[in-house]
Amino acid sequence: MIRTIQIEEFLALAPTIPIADVRTPAEFDQGHIPQAHNLPIFTNEERVQVGTTYKQIGREEAILLGFEFTGPKWSGFIKEALRIAPHKKIALHCWRGGMRSGAMAWALNLYGFEVYLLEGGYKSYRQWALSQFSQTFNILILGGMTGSGKTQILNQIKNTGEQVIDLEDLAQHQGSSYGSMGTLVQPSQEQFENNLAYQICKIDKNKILWLEDESRTIGKCAVPNPLWDQMRAAPLIKLNIPIEERIRFLTQEYGKLNPDFLVECTQRIGKRLGPEQTRDAILAIEENRMSDFIRLVLVYYDKTYKNGQNMREECSIYELAGTLAADDTNVKPILEKANTIK
Repeated sequence: MIRTIQIEEFLALAPTIPIADVRTPAEFDQGHIPQAHNLPIFTNEERVQVGTTYKQIGREEAILLGFEFTGPKWSGFIKEALRIAPHKKIALHCWRGGMRSGAMAWALNLYGFEVYLLEGGYKSYRQWALSQFSQTFNILILGGMTGSGKTQILNQIKNTGEQVIDLEDLAQHQGSSYGSMGTLVQPSQEQFENNLAYQICKIDKNKILWLEDESRTIGKCAVPNPLWDQMRAAPLIKLNIPIEERIRFLTQEYGKLNPDFLVECTQRIGKRLGPEQTRDAILAIEENRMSDFIRLVLVYYDKTYKNGQNMREECSIYELAGTLAADDTNVKPILEKANTIK
């Protein structure tokens, strides 16, 4: 059985039926539906050759070339589909819902699979994903200067049952020049948007959505404009943590990182730090004086945060004193403050 379905039904099936994306590995890496498996009909090189043949010679020659490439592969496709979907129910798509997914659906149906084919292919998912960011959400922003432990506190708020989306986790970056932590690998912008849309579609718009106070860009990933505009207009609870506590927290966070990585990142922001501060910060890294290094770069990051805060309406900022960074004792007063805002 082959059923062609719309994107909403396709996504509703996703939690129970595996998704197979039959595009090339390069297309899949650029962006895919979250939790999808790659079951490519063509290699990256084969797709280029088929596409060139289609443009230069014609459709029929391209189809014949496609069958030449895939002829020996069909048993392997079926075996891989069985690994992905051992119960023989599978959801399929290609780029536009055309020949690639149609051919795979035909083969799997012949073998006895129950196949759900996405109308419009991955292109329809992208249209759906981008449309999610234009919806109106009941956003509340948690802010605070670098080293306040905002991400950790938001995770604790989430554990109380509140709605939280961790943008830094989705972007695989902590937002500063040092944000890759030397090991994190960011998704493409397209995949960041796909993953964010997949989470944001589950949000109850009648309840608060907590987000961290971020720059428009988190590493190389940019918050989609419609959502960013809502974030900038939303109320902000600013947690004020003493600088010595922030230095202690950041020393623990960054003190374990590779010194060469820290030096490279410090050099990257050297023009903004200034030559003297850059020199002193690098020397502190090399001499393993991590708290001195943190103290020096915080001058720059605190100034940057204040500049960003000044772009907000003053009446939308709610100050809240805290004592320990990332401490769960901050959660209760933050939630109490939220109740006075919303």
